Amino acid sequence: MFKQSLIIIGTVLLLQGCAAAVVVGTASAVTAANDRRTIGSQIDDNNIEIKSGIAINDVPRLKDHTNLHVISVNGIVLLIGQVATQEMKNEAMQAIEKIQGIRKIHNQIRIGSNISISTKTHDSWLTSKVKTQLLTAENISSNNIKVVTENGEVFLMGLVTDAEANAAVSIARNVSGVERVIKVFEYL
Repeated sequence: MFKQSLIIIGTVLLLQGCAAAVVVGTASAVTAANDRRTIGSQIDDNNIEIKSGIAINDVPRLKDHTNLHVISVNGIVLLIGQVATQEMKNEAMQAIEKIQGIRKIHNQIRIGSNISISTKTHDSWLTSKVKTQLLTAENISSNNIKVVTENGEVFLMGLVTDAEANAAVSIARNVSGVERVIKVFEYL
């Protein structure tokens, strides 16, 4: 009896894991299907981000003494974070500029101390607030706008029309706590 109970409990737990995987997989598929980028471009962007992270981590002082992030949308790369010197900023750029598939790099690295955990948490909150406002806005395809926040600066990326870009910038600028909005759009 005890053995049967363990088998039943184990099966239920496994099925719950499968259900969660199906939900996540379905949500990802819906998001991918509504993206203006091709599936191939989405995969390429993911590869660019992975290869860039590896390239930056291959430079010991960048790996150990910086806070850097690479975001790619349709081969347009946003490089953000903090470094101690201009030389390190240049090294980060050099580390990724030869990665295949990158069409353009927006180097928005700031020279200064790495941001704190509380700032990162606040940035996540700002990103959520901007995304929520974009979701409820008319005439904007929010699935096509990526919102990234770093130290109070909101970066907007994606494949958009002029009207969508202007509306998204206006929305982001009016979110409490946003210090600056930077467009990294590619226009249709």
